Amino acid sequence: MADKKLKITLVKSTIGAVPKNKAIVESMGLRKIGKSVVLPDNDATRGQIRQVNHLIKVEEA
Repeated sequence: MADKKLKITLVKSTIGAVPKNKAIVESMGLRKIGKSVVLPDNDATRGQIRQVNHLIKVEEA
């Protein structure tokens, strides 16, 4: 599990989102719709994904 990665893409705007969710998306490195980041598959990342799963799309990388 140490070398697994997740590709996370922002698919919905954070305008009107709860401030906590905006901060989570920003901390993941996502700023514009359609942009993607590759993050490690760990418990911290999974927790962030669970909080904002309505704003993002997740794929295994």
